[in-house]
Amino acid sequence: MHLEEKTLSSEKLFDGKVVKLYVDKAELENGDKVYREVIEHPGGVGVVALDESENVIFVRQFRYPHKKVLLEIPAGKLEYGESHYDCGLRELKEETGCTCEKYEYLGRLLPTPAYDSEIIHMYLARGLKYGEKKLDNDEFLETEKIPLLKAAEMVMNNEIEDAKTQIAILKTFLFLKKSY
Repeated sequence: MHLEEKTLSSEKLFDGKVVKLYVDKAELENGDKVYREVIEHPGGVGVVALDESENVIFVRQFRYPHKKVLLEIPAGKLEYGESHYDCGLRELKEETGCTCEKYEYLGRLLPTPAYDSEIIHMYLARGLKYGEKKLDNDEFLETEKIPLLKAAEMVMNNEIEDAKTQIAILKTFLFLKKSY
């Protein structure tokens, strides 16, 4: 059981629309017992929408926990049972009005692995075709185009705070520039 923890019990304390909260009792490899608070989340998808001039389509939206507007790539929460592939295409269309000819998987990230089960999948969308946004009733955002190089510089200068956006932008930049 090296570097593993055995779950002894699990109690659901909250069952919300987006997350579920559990308190688990676990046994460490040395036999000690500890409590772990775990947030269960269905996961999400973020999409780097890149036009023919290497501009990225971003969204600006208010993020309640931080009480401010953040600059992010189009993204959304997976519905339970939904494929991340389909979710990304749906979110791209809803938030930007775009569909794409080329859709490439950039990988996945674990944003807060110490206490949250969320996995975010990242995609690169190219060959964009523009249409109308289809925002949810409780979704308010603005879109903005920023050149990929400038976006990467903004990440490095701490002007883009969102983790999925930082990682997806830098992965896209390295993927396209083959600098890894």
